[in-house]
Amino acid sequence: MAEKAESRAVELDIHDKKRVFDIDDPVLPGWIDDKAFGSGDYPYDKKLDNKEYERLLKLLQIELVKVQFWQQKTGKRIMAVFEGRDAAGKGGVIHATTSYMNPRSARVVALTKPTGTEQGQWYYQRYVATFPTTGEFVLFDRSWYNRAGVEPVMGFCTPEQYEKFLKETPRFEKMIVSEGIHLFKFWLDIGREMQLKRFHDRRHDPLKIWKLSPMDIAALNKWGDYSEKRDRMLKETHTDNAPWTVIRANDKRRARINLIRHILKSLDYDSKDKQAIGEIDDRIVGSGPGFLK
Repeated sequence: MAEKAESRAVELDIHDKKRVFDIDDPVLPGWIDDKAFGSGDYPYDKKLDNKEYERLLKLLQIELVKVQFWQQKTGKRIMAVFEGRDAAGKGGVIHATTSYMNPRSARVVALTKPTGTEQGQWYYQRYVATFPTTGEFVLFDRSWYNRAGVEPVMGFCTPEQYEKFLKETPRFEKMIVSEGIHLFKFWLDIGREMQLKRFHDRRHDPLKIWKLSPMDIAALNKWGDYSEKRDRMLKETHTDNAPWTVIRANDKRRARINLIRHILKSLDYDSKDKQAIGEIDDRIVGSGPGFLK
């Protein structure tokens, strides 16, 4: 267990109540533990059974391997953008997707903060440099959408840059799609208590503590700001060319299964096994900003 550091207790406004949360306290507060799974109006009261999850995931991963063979045969290019609050499960779903894919033609892009040179470039430039070539599947663990969320909330861009991004991004993504690249955009949504629980789990797990950044701590009192930016982002950048797919992600297992199902159902690849893919749970997966209302 991680050593207890100096207290970082903060007072949070949650559902019109004042709550004190000390991430360094090894005991998770009951008001978080009791509410975490069902937070954010999550539609289930327990996790998907792990044996069933493993069975379904294996079937889907077999289909993903077929997708790669199809890409190599046809030259199709695929991009998937994974966005969501900190601790929403982006890394886990990316890992589940790529575990058995050939790494020579499946890449994960997780860019660090821009260098001085990159700050002077066209905003999208460093992302474009990582786009897929013939037959590649590229997965973005966060993307150009940093400018729609973390940057304006934390003051890393100007209001003018933020507004310009929202105006230009639909045109930018139309160019990507017209180039023949299949673009997926996923927003993984979690409730506030679930986010706090996952932050706490990371703080007290020596194998996961690297996932907890100073930015996460700084954002504890900015839930509402992030919600406002999320809603505006979904409204302004959900288009026919590049729609947002929203995944309710309090249960990581259901999120992973249904997200991969969405990818597979959207692609017309060789030897597709529709029975193995199964049906998407419409309580977990929705399209665009209306799904979260």
